[in-house]
Amino acid sequence: MKEISLSLHNHRILTREESKDLLTKISQGDFNHSQIASFLTIFLMRKITIEELAGFRDALLELCIPVDLSEYDPIDLCGTGGDGKNTFNISTLASFVVAGAGVKVAKHGNYGVSSTSGSSNVMEKLGFSFTNDLGKIKHQIEDANICFLHAPLFHPAMKLVAPIRKELGVKTFFNMLGPMVNPSKPNKQIVGVYSLELLRLYKYLYQQTDKKYAIIYSLDGYDEISLTSDFRVVSNNKDQLITPKEYGFQQLKQEQLFGGNTVEESAKIFLKIISGEGTIAQNNAVIANAATAIQVSTELSMMESIDKATTSLQSGNALQSLKILISI
Repeated sequence: MKEISLSLHNHRILTREESKDLLTKISQGDFNHSQIASFLTIFLMRKITIEELAGFRDALLELCIPVDLSEYDPIDLCGTGGDGKNTFNISTLASFVVAGAGVKVAKHGNYGVSSTSGSSNVMEKLGFSFTNDLGKIKHQIEDANICFLHAPLFHPAMKLVAPIRKELGVKTFFNMLGPMVNPSKPNKQIVGVYSLELLRLYKYLYQQTDKKYAIIYSLDGYDEISLTSDFRVVSNNKDQLITPKEYGFQQLKQEQLFGGNTVEESAKIFLKIISGEGTIAQNNAVIANAATAIQVSTELSMMESIDKATTSLQSGNALQSLKILISI
C-alpha cells in the first residue's frame, strides 16, 4: 500500500483492473487502518477517474451478497450523500411515496457518515429491523411495495472500512459508490449526486448500462431535487435544466429543508411528513423526487407523476407502506 499511496500522491492514475484489485484486497483485510485512511484521503485531494470509479464499483458488486428481485422490476432512489446540507431524509421519504403510488421499490441505504442521519439511521429509529434474508425481503416488497437493503448486511467486505469512514467524518469515494452497488442490481434508478463533476462520471458510467435512470443534481449543491435552485436531470435520452416553477412549485430556502441535529429529531421530522403533517415546502421536495421516480418507472408524464405522488402522500398510502414494512 505504501508504494501505491506514494504513486497516487504523485498523480498516478489507477486502471480499472488495478482499482478493482486494490479494493478487493482492502476488503479482505490486507491493509491496516492507517493505510486505508491514507488511501481514502488521496481522493479528497484529487479527482477520481471514470476507470477508477468503475473498478471500485466492480469490486463491490462482485463481493456483495446478491439479491434477485428481478421479478418485481423495482426502482431504487438513492443519493450519494456528502452534500453537507443536512436536509431531512428526502430520498427515503420519496421512496415510500413511490411505494404508496403502487411502484415497487428496492431502497438501498446506509448509516450517515458526513450527515446527521442517513436512511438506515432513521429506519432503525422508527423500529425497522434490517435483514438480508431473501424470503423476508420478498415479503416486504410484495406486501409493502418496498424493501430496505441495509448496505452493511450485503457488503460484509466493507466492515473494515466503515469505522474508518466514520472516524474521518467526510465524504469519500464510497459516497460516490453507494448508489451504484445496490445488491439487487435494479434496472431502474434515481440517483442524486453532489457535484457536476460527479454527474459527469455517473452519466458516462450509466450510459454503458441497460438501466432506465435519472441522475439529479441541484445547482446549489444538493444531491436531490431540493427546489432551492434550478436542477439538472440527466436521463437515458435527455439532459435537462429545470426550474422549480416548471414542476409547479415555488423555490424554497435551505432552512425549510432542515433535517434536525440528532437522529431522534430526524425521525420525528420523517414521521411528521409521512403522516401528512409536513410543511408545504417539505411535502413539495418529497413529491418532486418521488414524481421523478414514478416517471422513470412508468409511461406517465411528469405532471401525472406529480399528481400520483401527491395522492400517495396525502391519502396515507405512503404511511401505510411504512407501517407494513416495519410490521414485517
